[in-house]
Amino acid sequence: MATIFAATGCGNRHNQASYPVAPQDSTVYSCFGIEVADPYRPLENDTAAATLEWVKAENEVTRAYLDKIPFRNRIHNRLDTLNRYTRNGLPWKGNDGKYYYFANDGQHNQSVLYRMDKLDGQPEVFLDPNKLSDDGTVALTGVFQSTDGKYTAYTISRSGSDWTEIYVMDTATGTLLPDHIEWAKFTDAQWKGDGFYYSAYQAPEAGKEFSNANEFHKVYYHKLGTPQSQDKIAYEDPKQPLHFHSAAVAEDGSAIAILGGGEGIGESVILSDLRSNSGWKTMEASQDYLNQIVDIVDGTAYVLTSNGAPRNRFVAVKASSPAKENWKEIIAEDPDGGVLTSVQFAGPDHFIAVFDRDASNHAYLYSTDGKKIREIEFPTYGTASFSAGRKENDVFYSFSSFVYPSTIYSYDIASGDSKLYKTTEISDFNPEDYITEQVFYPSADGTKIPMFTVRRKDVKPDGTNPVYLYGYGGFNITLNPSFNPNRLLWLENGGIYAQANLRGGAEYGEDWHLAGTKMQKENVFNDFIAAAEYMIQNNWTKPELLTIEGGSNGGLLVGATVNKRPDLFKVAIPRVGVMDMMRYHLFTIGWNWAADYGTSEDSEEMARYLLGYSPLHNIRNDGTPYPAILVTTADHDDRVVPAHSFKYAAALQAADTGDAPKLIRIDSKAGHGAGKPIAKVVDEYADIYSFIYKNLGITPDTAE
Repeated sequence: MATIFAATGCGNRHNQASYPVAPQDSTVYSCFGIEVADPYRPLENDTAAATLEWVKAENEVTRAYLDKIPFRNRIHNRLDTLNRYTRNGLPWKGNDGKYYYFANDGQHNQSVLYRMDKLDGQPEVFLDPNKLSDDGTVALTGVFQSTDGKYTAYTISRSGSDWTEIYVMDTATGTLLPDHIEWAKFTDAQWKGDGFYYSAYQAPEAGKEFSNANEFHKVYYHKLGTPQSQDKIAYEDPKQPLHFHSAAVAEDGSAIAILGGGEGIGESVILSDLRSNSGWKTMEASQDYLNQIVDIVDGTAYVLTSNGAPRNRFVAVKASSPAKENWKEIIAEDPDGGVLTSVQFAGPDHFIAVFDRDASNHAYLYSTDGKKIREIEFPTYGTASFSAGRKENDVFYSFSSFVYPSTIYSYDIASGDSKLYKTTEISDFNPEDYITEQVFYPSADGTKIPMFTVRRKDVKPDGTNPVYLYGYGGFNITLNPSFNPNRLLWLENGGIYAQANLRGGAEYGEDWHLAGTKMQKENVFNDFIAAAEYMIQNNWTKPELLTIEGGSNGGLLVGATVNKRPDLFKVAIPRVGVMDMMRYHLFTIGWNWAADYGTSEDSEEMARYLLGYSPLHNIRNDGTPYPAILVTTADHDDRVVPAHSFKYAAALQAADTGDAPKLIRIDSKAGHGAGKPIAKVVDEYADIYSFIYKNLGITPDTAE
């Protein structure tokens, strides 16, 4: 039998006295005859006293390091200024006839929901999530109005957890009703009659709310005025404990769809025409294809699907007879290689369709019979979001790019004119001082990979520029040009931001996605390494000035890439990463990632492949110098449980990887990232940038 051991402290320990000793045991487990040592298994118990003590000690070491950096406070102050700008969300018309929008004046941790009687009317606060907690750690994650507009259900998340609670209020008065749903997850509120459908799990074991595997996701129906204990199960599949289930209900009450996920790369779909009471009919039995319900109107479902189109198409099908032979294609797969990413009604007679072309958004207006009318022109590479619906001709869209915060336009369907509705300005920052370019570089197998680079216009390719390279490469997710105020600090100090569109994402459709999954996952790491090499070969930077960062699946990317090419980078920031590829599927919803990763239980071949790149299991322990590494995670992360980062950091600190610091930052009352209050975001980025600059040997010219 082969035996694979994680680093456990052998070798030179001259610089390791400052790191806390992690809880350990002698765990060794067998996987297809491969014995795998797992000495930091005790850290998987995130509520154990020994783990909590280790977390406290690690944070003390990390804080002592970061707080001594002389320019950290200046960085924090500048980031706080950059983040304190007015944010405006897209307006939409509610079922009560009023207009709603989110906004933040820059002084609040969470955006406030406003409403007004007309578009140029006087806004009033409808719901302020900042009042739901003292520290801004309760996030408003969704708002769902009943068909008649009389009631509004809203979903919240506490401390960044995926667990969702649902509350209901009287829309006119804002009075909170007694209805309260707990232990919901991956859900909205789909109204029908005097209640709504939602998706939830059984209440988890006390003390294991953020780590135990989630199983038997069910769709429930809640009738207003009744306790959750009386909610009826509308759909379940006890034979498939690891599937997700969610409902989509026609606003006119004509039909309902149940979507299933968690096993494949897409969704299964069953539909029921409620008018004929004909029971469930299968549109798609497998989870092999993307299937997104755009709308259901008069018993007809409008669906964005990859079935028969790896770059997606748009079809309509009757709920009473949804078999594939009955699908009516409205928008075909783009023959020019674009990926259809979204479609929505714009009034009763039009659709707006958004395509990705080389990872940038392009939008078009279509008639409902599928005729392309015109393109909606955007100013540069960027990302667009639309607010439109079938019942109204009002259309708004937001557009943003790397150095341009979200700007909102109104769009006239008849003329095609876009008019500025609301703009955003950042204090002491001029977007015109910067340039965004897109390059295509070869990966190890010759595949051309797109990458955006952003820099100040006066930055030249002289080999002396610090580069911040970001990547993700997984789960059919496209990295479009997007705005992040924290990135501006890096750019205004002369740094280059590079964003590589790696395989595993959705940039060029399902083939591109599959090329970075399972037994082809190594392509993603090679693509990322090639991005760094491109920046070096083209004289933009050198390894001593190169930082890599990624979160979640991107944290895995950073961890694996560092193990493969520690010589190529000076600093690495793996954030909330999937670091134990042998056991990831055993925690919360980790099993849902099997379609992308495969699992160690699939086969010996798959187990060996995963073990070959798993960040935890491939840390070198032979004196090879590693870059400075700051691992980040959070105590309420129930997406990628903190045990991944705990075990990885413990093994990293125990191994002989040179003198550069290997620290872990463990946030409290925070989760995987969504809904994080601005104050916590600023604190985290202040630590990250301070760590980066210190280890690059650069003092940033940061304004007070």
